[in-house]
Amino acid sequence: MYLYIEMWNVTTKWMKLDHDDRRKLMDNMHGRIKNMKASGVENLGWARNDEHTPYRSDYRYMTVWKMPSVEEVKVLESNLEKVGWYEYFSQANSRGEIISQDNAIDFLVNIEETSTSMS
Repeated sequence: MYLYIEMWNVTTKWMKLDHDDRRKLMDNMHGRIKNMKASGVENLGWARNDEHTPYRSDYRYMTVWKMPSVEEVKVLESNLEKVGWYEYFSQANSRGEIISQDNAIDFLVNIEETSTSMS
């Protein structure tokens, strides 16, 4: 199983798009998502980033997905590209195989400089 997290802001190009064209893009994306649900893709929810979030990211909107495999992740990414999503939204994505909290903690405790990217 994979988690996929999308975070985005609207762009000037989106703001200049008329409401009918905005709706068409969203309807197109919604139809593609409905088709993905048959393969076990689950949207866990959409949200607007709370202004009072500690260490808040600079992204205003988000959605979180649970997907059976990386193949479904790639289908979502392809669908986003096909509908022109990235033309209208400034976006950052994160994805990864779901691991247990214990495994994540063990990895972080035992991490070496050569085993991860560092910022």
